[in-house]
Amino acid sequence: MLLEAMRKLLPSAARAAGVTATSRDGDLIEIPCEAADPLLAYVFKTVADPFIGKLSYIKVISGALKSDSAFVNSRTGEAERFGKLLKVKGKKQEEIQCITAGDIGAITKMAEARTGDTLCAPGRICTIQPPVFPVPSLTMAIKVKQKGDESKVSGALQRLMEEDPTLKYVMDTETLQQLISGMGEQHLDVVVSKLKAKFGVDIDLTKPRVPYRETLRKKVKAQGRHKKQSGGHGQFGDVWIEFEPYDGEELLFEEKVFGGSVPKNFFPAVEKGLQQSVKRGVLAGYPVVGLKATLVDGSYHPVDSSQMAFKMAASLAYKAALPDASPTLLEPIGSLKAYIPNENTGDVMGEVNKRRGRVLGMNPSEDGMQLVEAEVPQSEMFDFTTFIRSLTQGRGYFTFEFVRYEPLPTQYEAKVIEDAKKFMSPEKEEE
Repeated sequence: MLLEAMRKLLPSAARAAGVTATSRDGDLIEIPCEAADPLLAYVFKTVADPFIGKLSYIKVISGALKSDSAFVNSRTGEAERFGKLLKVKGKKQEEIQCITAGDIGAITKMAEARTGDTLCAPGRICTIQPPVFPVPSLTMAIKVKQKGDESKVSGALQRLMEEDPTLKYVMDTETLQQLISGMGEQHLDVVVSKLKAKFGVDIDLTKPRVPYRETLRKKVKAQGRHKKQSGGHGQFGDVWIEFEPYDGEELLFEEKVFGGSVPKNFFPAVEKGLQQSVKRGVLAGYPVVGLKATLVDGSYHPVDSSQMAFKMAASLAYKAALPDASPTLLEPIGSLKAYIPNENTGDVMGEVNKRRGRVLGMNPSEDGMQLVEAEVPQSEMFDFTTFIRSLTQGRGYFTFEFVRYEPLPTQYEAKVIEDAKKFMSPEKEEE
C-alpha cells in the first residue's frame, strides 16, 4: 500500500516535472522533462551564506547542468558565470559534476541570478513565468545599536534582499533615516535576527518620521539687509521681496525691479539664497512648498555689494517674512486599496474613518474579496498592516501609495512641531 501511494502521490519527474515556458517571440512552449533536450533550469530560492557567498537553489527542467556548462539568464540576456555545483543534504553540501533533468541542486557565486530567473541553453532562450511577490506593507526606521555599524547595515541588507524579494531597503535623504519594509512585524523581526546572527549587525526598529511640508497662506513683503564692515571691502546687500502662496511645488522666483535699484547680475544670487532657505521652514524645519517670491526693490553699493551679500540678504528677507505669512503644515495623503473578505468591510471602513481617512468606494474584487478604496494620511497608516492581518486572519492585504499633500488639522500641529524639534536636537532626545 505504501509503494502504491508513493507511485500515485509522488510522480516521477519524467511524468510531472515539465513546464510551459514563453519564447523570445512571446509564444508558449511545452518543455518536457527530458535529459537529452537543451538545458532549462529555474532558480527557486536564493540564500546569502556568510562563508560561501550567494547560493542559488535550482531545479533542472530539461537537459543536464554540468560543471562546464554555458548558459544564459533569460531575464538579463547575458551568459552567467558560476562557481561549483552542489547537492544539498540538510546542512551538508556535496560538490557534484552534473545535475540532470528532474533533479534539484545548488550553484555558488552566480552574481546576477535572483529568485525566479530562468537559466537556459544559448540555442533555446525562453522564460518560465516567475512568481508575483506581494508588495511590502510595513515600513520601519533602523536605529543602529553600535556607532559605526551604519555602513554595515546597507551591505548586509542587500545580501538579505537577494534571498527575500519581499524585503525592501531605502535611505530616505529627507528624513535622514534608513528605512526597511516587509510584510509585517514578524517578518521584520526575523530580518533583525538574521542581521545579528549572519552579519553581526545589531539594530532596533523604530517608527519612521513622516515627511511633512510647510507652506504659507498670506501675502507678505519683507526687507533683507546684509551689511558688514571689517576693514577693506565690506559686504552690502539690500532687498525687498514679496512672498505669496501659489499652486505649485517648487519655489517660483520673479523680479519686478525698476530703475536698476538691484543690478541684474545679482538676481541669480537672490534666487540661490531663497532656494537654500526654502529647504527649512519656520514652523518645524520641513521644506517649504507653494511659495512665490518676487524681488521688487533694494539697493546696492558699487564696491561692497557681492553675490554672497545678496544671497545673505535674500535669506534674511525670507526669515523675516515667513513667520508673518500664516505658515501652516501640510501632511502627505496616500491612496489606500484594501482587499478584504466581504464580512470585514464594515470594520475596515470604520477603521479608515478613525484614522482620519475618506472612503471613496467599494467594489467586488477577485477570489470573492471586496476592494475598499480610500485616502488616508500617511501618519495614520503606520500599524495598519497589523490591524488588517489580525482582523482578516491573514486573508486581507492592501497597497498604499502617496497621492498629494493636504493641510494638517490645527490640533495636530503642536505634536508634529514638538517631534520635529526632538529630531533636530538628538542630544535632548538621549537625555
